[in-house]
Amino acid sequence: MEKETRKYISALIAIYILCYILPLEYRDLVIPDETRYAEIPREMISGGDWIVPRLNGLRYFEKPVLGYWVNAVSILLFGENNFAVRFPSALAAGLSALLIYLLVYKAYRKDNNIKYMTSVFAALIFLTSFEVLGIGNTAVLDGIFSFFLTACIAIFFIASEEKRGSKREKLFLLLSGVFCGFAFLTKGFLSFVIPVLVITPYLIWQNRYKDLLRMSWLPLLCSVLVSLPWSIAIYSREPDFWRFFIWNEHLRRFVADNAQHSTPFWFFCLIFPAVILPWTFLAPAAAGGIRAQLNRSLARFSVCWLVLPFLFFSISKGKIITYILPCFPPFAVLMAIGLSSMLEKEKSRPFNIGVVFAGIFISLILLLFVYIQIFGYRGFYLFSQPWKVLMAIDCFLFFILFCILSLKSRNTGNGVFLFIIAPLLLYFSVHFLVPDLTLEKKSPGSLLKRNKHDVRQETVVISDAASVGAACWYLKRSDVYLIEKAAELDYGLRYADSAGRLLDIESTEKLIIKNRGNAVLLSKINNIRKWRVHLSKPISQDYNGPEGFEFSQY
Repeated sequence: MEKETRKYISALIAIYILCYILPLEYRDLVIPDETRYAEIPREMISGGDWIVPRLNGLRYFEKPVLGYWVNAVSILLFGENNFAVRFPSALAAGLSALLIYLLVYKAYRKDNNIKYMTSVFAALIFLTSFEVLGIGNTAVLDGIFSFFLTACIAIFFIASEEKRGSKREKLFLLLSGVFCGFAFLTKGFLSFVIPVLVITPYLIWQNRYKDLLRMSWLPLLCSVLVSLPWSIAIYSREPDFWRFFIWNEHLRRFVADNAQHSTPFWFFCLIFPAVILPWTFLAPAAAGGIRAQLNRSLARFSVCWLVLPFLFFSISKGKIITYILPCFPPFAVLMAIGLSSMLEKEKSRPFNIGVVFAGIFISLILLLFVYIQIFGYRGFYLFSQPWKVLMAIDCFLFFILFCILSLKSRNTGNGVFLFIIAPLLLYFSVHFLVPDLTLEKKSPGSLLKRNKHDVRQETVVISDAASVGAACWYLKRSDVYLIEKAAELDYGLRYADSAGRLLDIESTEKLIIKNRGNAVLLSKINNIRKWRVHLSKPISQDYNGPEGFEFSQY
């Protein structure tokens, strides 16, 4: 079994390097999220202000500061490039997988060697879940926040397994509080809400009522001490930060009728089967093993960790798919517990049925892909380059092949291992297989890079709200004028020192005439179509596609 264990660990490392690290540089950054989380750290570095987050030189108070610091450190280490901007998210996914591995290993380390495999399964299931991969390759703060939250909750569980009142228990509680403070500095008060939702019902389930208070004060105190220096610093510099942040990012988002991204209660229930792919198909096979393990503390803890935060996010008014990322570590643990129970016996019928349905599902997607690529759908084709079409087909066939091999394998462990490998080629290739229309609509990087030489420091840069983050990042500017709409920069524009940065069409035309020969405009083409009759004729134009962006020189 030691040889088999090494095989799983080697697969774990290979999947992480191939799918999370190697392709990070390939894709241009996507608007608005990736350019935002690249530009704010860049402005911290260039401006030397590490306390007040700014985007395009304007106050940007939607998040605390630690996520920006992490990205800024990555930029300082690797330079201003795609890899540096995305690396913190990939690193957070890898560290989360390591935490999951250590958590399960510690819980099962005294069991036989088959149970030891549960820890490897858990890390592999986590890294091969669809949403984890998507966020782990994207420059957003959700992955970093989820890692800190995972560390806080997992280390608290480890503390709860130590001897009560021991030095080791206190040390782990202290570490749990440190990571809770880090989570707070990344995304705010959710860092306190989620651990409470997990830990309180778990301790009650374990009949450890006295520990509710006894084990809470040390991590709470530690998290406050970690959070306090910057919290005081931002209040002294920008007294309105906490009012805006608490209302806009917490109260309005979670309870207000006008919450951003407002969706019904059942939204996450509907999408969860999709975001946990391919493990959706094996969940029924794992269910029996999970039920059999509910007498164990880690299984109970993971149930609380998965269910209560999931319900909390479902109750909240505003919902985005990335919000439920903190639910994936316990999902991976529970799936690993359930599937590892099969290692002691022959493959179960639910496991075989799940693999069959996974193969059928991918086969249907393959057929749909080929149909759209050949015949199109209302003029829409996924790819214009033949090599991308062939690569996508190979990915689907690879998945189907390994589903067949998994079914044929008589060894249960090998069957699970082969299913884990099935999406590997797809997950590696997806970085190179972004649909043409998506690149056109969401990635203006190539357009800006080929026109960057025409933008000098004294050039007046104007942009629509959708493109401003990209204009700032690729042109290395923090003084871009906005035209017509402010969108997410609305709050920053309310300050007196930002007056004049938002232009209407008439003011834009006057600014262009005043700086004739030295002004550029970046905008989505659908906006340009509306504005063209009101603006002077440009000296030159460049665009990345009919549905994408236009770069105009005036």
